[in-house]
Amino acid sequence: MTEIFNYTGCRQLCQMLVSIFIFHSSEYILAICIHGSSNVTLKSLLFSPNYGLALICSLLEYLLELVLFPGIKEHWWISNLGLTMVIIGEIIRKMAIITAGRAFTHLIRTRQEDEHKLVTKGVYRFMRHPGYCGFLIWSVGTQIMLCNPISVVAFAVVVWNFFAKRIPYEEYFLRQFFGPQYEEYARKVPSGVPFV
Repeated sequence: MTEIFNYTGCRQLCQMLVSIFIFHSSEYILAICIHGSSNVTLKSLLFSPNYGLALICSLLEYLLELVLFPGIKEHWWISNLGLTMVIIGEIIRKMAIITAGRAFTHLIRTRQEDEHKLVTKGVYRFMRHPGYCGFLIWSVGTQIMLCNPISVVAFAVVVWNFFAKRIPYEEYFLRQFFGPQYEEYARKVPSGVPFV
């Protein structure tokens, strides 16, 4: 049990908790700044029961491996790679939110509103869905940072599958809203999520 309180355990768990706090609180704050507090609910924290369960499972994996196989958590180059991915994913996602402004919402719009414009500048020049790309990198990075081999694979598969379903659904409406303009954009710019 003392493994949890050693340098490795404290550092990695603190990095994970800080990463989660920064990600979710910044999402909420940006949503309020962009859409106004009257248009933002706690759903803007992006914390679902399934996501909570995934985090609990990853923490259980971490603690079990820390106690049973402490050496697996001592690969600092792997942990630091994960931390780097967390930072890069966070930056990409927040750049997407800030660049899109009012066009960025946590829920897929099924009706076009007046302020809903096709954003193709900034990070959107390089990928159609930088917010999703950033989250994929961030979420997998959290598990690499913890040196959690099972959760790395699980998070990658689950998050990728989520976006593999969400992106075509969202793009159906984007094609309805923006027609040939979106078709041209989609032909030239990758989604930002591999193989989607």
